[in-house]
Amino acid sequence: MSLIYVMDPMCSWCYAFQPHLRDMISRLRPGIRIFCYMGGLAPDNDKPMADEMQQAIAQTWHEIEQRTGTPFNHEFWKQCQPRRSTYPACRAVISADLISSGSGMLMAEAIQTAYYQEARNPSDLSVLTDLAEEIGLNRKRFSSQMYSEKTAQTLFEDLDFCLQHGIQGFPFLGLETKKGIQVICAGYCSRDQLLQRCASLELI
Repeated sequence: MSLIYVMDPMCSWCYAFQPHLRDMISRLRPGIRIFCYMGGLAPDNDKPMADEMQQAIAQTWHEIEQRTGTPFNHEFWKQCQPRRSTYPACRAVISADLISSGSGMLMAEAIQTAYYQEARNPSDLSVLTDLAEEIGLNRKRFSSQMYSEKTAQTLFEDLDFCLQHGIQGFPFLGLETKKGIQVICAGYCSRDQLLQRCASLELI
């Protein structure tokens, strides 16, 4: 049995969902594998984020805090120059996993911590390279992997997977079946909801 998880490391709802996902994974029955795909919310962009979008995203952070209790460092909007660009962070997750299988999720969590708790900008390559080193990867190898054809192709394939299966809302978790992907959640759900749904499918 296989689970399909689709996220973007710079998706604030994915950040709030991450502890629930980690808890669920720890409870999975033996033999169940989970495959992670990048959702790619925003392509490469070097232009500063428009003020209106900054305000909208900042408001979303407050809403998530109020709904879930997930902490955010709102100083990010004062300390960093936001850009609407999540592809670099997606490539960083892919690159980490290509270098060392299993490191992709570590990189995703490192990006979330840096972005949402430490007010560091994961749209910047320098931040991503620092994070790679912090999780134990070689800086030079990581930088090379980020610009490799394999990384670019994998991101393209992930985006195409989402398109082919109509996956738009993140986080997305589904069970792969012979008839297609059975949705467990499309968008944020609470820990209890997630565990109940997985229990009903006999995944845990």
